[in-house]
Amino acid sequence: MTRFSFISIVLIASFDLLFCPSPPIQGQTLPTNPLNGPQPTTVLVRVVAHGAMVLGREVGGARITITDVATGQILATGVQQGEAGDQNQIMRTPHMMDESIYSARPSAAFTTTLELQKPTLVEISAEGPLAYPAALQKTSKTLLLIPGQDLTQDGIVLPLHGYLVHIEQPTPHVALVAKGDVKLRASIRTLSGSWVRPHGDWDSRKIHIYGEVMIGDRIVERLQMFYDEGSRTFEASFFVPEPKDVPNGITVRVVAADPSGGNFGVGYATFPVLDERLHPPPR
Repeated sequence: MTRFSFISIVLIASFDLLFCPSPPIQGQTLPTNPLNGPQPTTVLVRVVAHGAMVLGREVGGARITITDVATGQILATGVQQGEAGDQNQIMRTPHMMDESIYSARPSAAFTTTLELQKPTLVEISAEGPLAYPAALQKTSKTLLLIPGQDLTQDGIVLPLHGYLVHIEQPTPHVALVAKGDVKLRASIRTLSGSWVRPHGDWDSRKIHIYGEVMIGDRIVERLQMFYDEGSRTFEASFFVPEPKDVPNGITVRVVAADPSGGNFGVGYATFPVLDERLHPPPR
């Protein structure tokens, strides 16, 4: 190629860059809601058990409150009810960052429509599970709401940490006979009501589950607990001391602790103790 030809090609390319129009820049779509006045704004809130399912009717749901941070006014309050969600979708299906998890299948949620005049900073708080006051947990989140900009699909997800620990046997408050072995059984569930068991989605092998026998505030025995598939409970045996050593009876405590997941739960039961020569009152 001659020098003249090279210069001609450069000049033609430069001419094209100078006089050929660039593609138009795409603008953002403006909201279609009115410029002034209150704007209906839908807000969906979903309370879930951390690392588990949605708090639905099985555990009494959860109470949600939306408060205007600036004024302290309660904008909306209500109870989340519905299903716990699809376990396969929530626990076993991989998801992209912006992909819906809880709303892909029917699951419990609280939905309200607020009339907002301006961008409003709100606190959204939740407490549950409402059917288990002893295991009640609370959480909250502060965020800015924009009039006319709805929050739907998964919505605002509020996780609650913990376990439901329930002592099934012996029956709480029923007297135990001294100097005998007693079988302790306790069920462990997530706050959404899902059972904790070996090899399950909520694998008990990864959780510290144990019992403690207490006299007053003092632990006198720690119990290793084993899972029983038939009753879906964790069990252990403990020895009942003599009444003279426990005039106020004994307390049994069952602990479920998952430090890696941040979930902890405790169940308590108290028992009076009778002399071995006496029989406990009929149940």
